[in-house]
Amino acid sequence: MGRYRAPRPRGTPLITAAGEARLRAELDDLWRKERPVVALAVQDAAKNGDRSENGDYIYGKKRLREIDGRVRFISKRLEVLQVVREPPSNQERIFFGATVEVEDQHGTQQSFTILGPDEFESSRGEVSIDAPIARALLGKSIGDCVNLESPGGLRELEVLNVAYRHS
Repeated sequence: MGRYRAPRPRGTPLITAAGEARLRAELDDLWRKERPVVALAVQDAAKNGDRSENGDYIYGKKRLREIDGRVRFISKRLEVLQVVREPPSNQERIFFGATVEVEDQHGTQQSFTILGPDEFESSRGEVSIDAPIARALLGKSIGDCVNLESPGGLRELEVLNVAYRHS
């Protein structure tokens, strides 16, 4: 049996201007601040002799690989991302960047913002446009109902409100 892994499906190439700015800031921080410090630490650790048992050297080289991998990923991802700067012309329907309020069949209300896969943060009430709940709601408007298969079973969601942040 080989070590082949199927390629990960690429996320939707949409991002907000704020999300793009955060990615660019992370790239700049990694390349201009963190990498030079780690490279200097590796250089100093290499001077200590036997590298095979030198923890600082081994950890530093590992961290450099992690930084370089992340820099490569962000650089390539920024090349293909499409920055969405304006809300859609029809702001009554759910599209990328919408803040949606829904209610399930039990009366539980939930609010979240639909963002790109490179910028969403669940703890801030954001979901990826590639998430099943976002896919189910895209194109819907206030009053529409959708059925969503979730780990807890089938949920029926009604759209209560759709809003877009103006930046």
